[in-house]
Amino acid sequence: MKLMYALWGSDLRDTLRSPASHLRLARAGAAELQVNVVDDDVAAAALRLSTYDEPVAAVVSVWTAAEHEPITRELDALADRVEGWIVQERVPMPPPATADGTRFDALSNLAFLRTPSEMTSEAWQRYWHDVHTAIAMETQATFGYLQNTVVSAVTPGRHLDGLVEELFPMAAMTDPHAFWGSGGDDAELRRRVTRMMTSIAAFGADRDIDVVPTSRYHYTLR
Repeated sequence: MKLMYALWGSDLRDTLRSPASHLRLARAGAAELQVNVVDDDVAAAALRLSTYDEPVAAVVSVWTAAEHEPITRELDALADRVEGWIVQERVPMPPPATADGTRFDALSNLAFLRTPSEMTSEAWQRYWHDVHTAIAMETQATFGYLQNTVVSAVTPGRHLDGLVEELFPMAAMTDPHAFWGSGGDDAELRRRVTRMMTSIAAFGADRDIDVVPTSRYHYTLR
């Protein structure tokens, strides 16, 4: 089972990467841990969107064969506020392997997606998985793309239907050509942006969305 959590609070970069926190999570049943945290390394990122009263400070992914409750309690004790979900993961573009505890050489954008009122859940998910995914990978300079469809919430909080993680070159924080993979060609940049924005609007991801730029770390806990 994969769990994903949005966290708020200060000093989360150090707290979530500490051996003491990892030991507590392992004892709670976590087998693998991914920490995505907003930190100084991604401070220059131009794309940031928030629907919350305070922007998300970190996103934690946990893989476990246990129940979620002990893990949820541990994360709740480490942060000021936590919202969490059971998700079903798809990996259309696997990220490169990186040693445990080492920062991925990437800008990792996490987008929080919600189904618009004019679409059914089935139609929304079908478009996201079967149509938009290919367009996103063809129009952007991503080298890792992971989709997480929300199965159910494990805490109170805002409704959420999906979380997508996209890995970009670090230059993509401030350089549109590096973000879109357009090779410095302004006409190609416009073509890619137009195609992507049209697809985003087609399934309501042009509104009610959070985009959280992060640094990404992975840990095997047991």
